[in-house]
Amino acid sequence: MPALLAHTPHVSAPAATTCAIAGCGPAGAVLGFLLARAGIDVVVLEKHGDFLRDFRGDTIHPSTLEILDQLGLADEFLKLPHSRVSAVQLQTTAGGNVRVSLERVPSKFPFIAFMPQWDFLNFMTEHASRFPSFTLLRNAEVTGLIEKDGAVTGLRYRDEAGDHDLAAVLTAGADGRTAVTREAARLPRIETSPPIDVFWFRLPRHGDEVAAVFGRLGPGLLLVMLDRNEYWQVAFVFPKGTGDEIRARGLEAFRNDLVRVAPELADRVDAIQSWDQVKLLTVRVDRLTRWHRNGYLAIGDAAHAMSPVGGLGINVAIQDAVAAANVLWRPLSEGRLTERHLAEVQLVREGPVRVLQGFQSFVQNRFLKPALMSREAPSIPWVIRLVLRIPFLRDIPPRMIALGIDRPHVESPARDRA
Repeated sequence: MPALLAHTPHVSAPAATTCAIAGCGPAGAVLGFLLARAGIDVVVLEKHGDFLRDFRGDTIHPSTLEILDQLGLADEFLKLPHSRVSAVQLQTTAGGNVRVSLERVPSKFPFIAFMPQWDFLNFMTEHASRFPSFTLLRNAEVTGLIEKDGAVTGLRYRDEAGDHDLAAVLTAGADGRTAVTREAARLPRIETSPPIDVFWFRLPRHGDEVAAVFGRLGPGLLLVMLDRNEYWQVAFVFPKGTGDEIRARGLEAFRNDLVRVAPELADRVDAIQSWDQVKLLTVRVDRLTRWHRNGYLAIGDAAHAMSPVGGLGINVAIQDAVAAANVLWRPLSEGRLTERHLAEVQLVREGPVRVLQGFQSFVQNRFLKPALMSREAPSIPWVIRLVLRIPFLRDIPPRMIALGIDRPHVESPARDRA
């Protein structure tokens, strides 16, 4: 973790604002930046004092880099420490090998930038703070919504001084997959049952190892290794609900499993000395069937929790924020926001989200689940080998991962410069 973090000076908490955003993750930070850039008063509330949470989405895809480029921020952003990966490689213990390349993706940025999410959030909020209409409240935990005559008119939050009300024309729920605001808004949702869960941990990386995303697939085992310069960030994927069984077998058996599927890790698995170093991600996938109420809009994971397959979540959330800003900045600035505008955001974004969730579900159920249930050394499914031999088809998966479905373009203007 970085030794120094961006300092945020103490700010006075207003009693009212035009837009209150619950949560300063990727969706909340980008929406706050874009609305403040358009001259709209925005208050973003973050329940923690900093952004230092490990094993959060930190794959910055070409779609997000293109958005930063439209804002004139990409060059500065890419000066921050990061690693670049343009290929995903999957090897099996049976000798199969598949390589998916982003090099043919039609983008100025044909690579994925791996960067800790706290660096991305610090970068966005530092730039947003240059607009006088932007306020970030840290250590401010949103506890509920304020309602009047069936409409949401703001939110409630708690800080070290006690409980507070913040009135707002629009309240945006960007508070993640366990969103308080989503529950308080009583919005209907559907859930699916992904067949996987994930253990996240770190292992040392040797300087001469190739920069790439590596998958290692063996009988009942899948590792995904993400290049983070000094170390590998490793995802150990296993059948849903079997995490306690894996822990019960002990650390030595766990380390042996890692070496069995990825022999090149034999010289470093002893770095895992405690289960405290291994973090469980319980994979949940859901989607609101209605993202809005009068005065309230959910975006990002609050509207649709994504699977970790493809590292899409952070980039889909940012695309939500751009689409929301594009639709809402004008009615907010002119004081004529209605629920019809909020419904328009869902109309723009729901289709792409459903397609990407469907893509993740296909990968999980048709490829990962059978591989994890197998007792034999797996081979690369024939359909995948066939797709990768056909030029038109082979470029579809990397394009979906890199760019999403619709590549939103920033339309909100830069009206309020410090």
